[in-house]
Amino acid sequence: MTIDFSQAEYVCAAHQRNQWPPDSGGEVAFAGRSNVGKSSALNAITRRRRLAHTGKTPGRTRQIVFFDLPPHDCRLVDLPGYGYAKAAHELRRHWQQFIADYLAARRCLKGMIVPMDIRRPLTDLDQTMLQCCWQHELPLHILLTKADKLKAGRARAILRQVRAQLATQPHTDAQLFSAIDKQGVDQAREVITAWLLPHES
Repeated sequence: MTIDFSQAEYVCAAHQRNQWPPDSGGEVAFAGRSNVGKSSALNAITRRRRLAHTGKTPGRTRQIVFFDLPPHDCRLVDLPGYGYAKAAHELRRHWQQFIADYLAARRCLKGMIVPMDIRRPLTDLDQTMLQCCWQHELPLHILLTKADKLKAGRARAILRQVRAQLATQPHTDAQLFSAIDKQGVDQAREVITAWLLPHES
């Protein structure tokens, strides 16, 4: 059994915990710094051009957005982009607490996909997010997005550097990714499928 990611369906955009879908089945969440291509990655993985919101103004997503993956009891989850400089301090703090609450409370969460701009990976904000995931013993998979912006040799060198920095952390890996030329899309789907359907992979 496999997952047909193109069948992803919008469920809800939750501003409060009581709006989340039932905590059952499996979920894989996407969390990334604003403007790294998180929504574009979700759209590429699901083969849906407009499933997740993309726009010229980063940081606009202020809620947790859930997408079903029928016929399985599985979901993809789009977490608010973190660290957008122009957002008011109180709003940024609300987003950060919202994400932390989700990571701590959601028992069906199987792993985290963390997109990072390959030209600026592992920023302080990214490290904070990774530490939070490791604290909750969540498997992590980093997408080094916008890989098409660099020459292949340079992109591979950055990937090696990132993997070396993460080598001591359990259940953590990274890959090259481009929503433009679809580089790494199949690999990302395989990771998500293995987390959501471990008995089938």
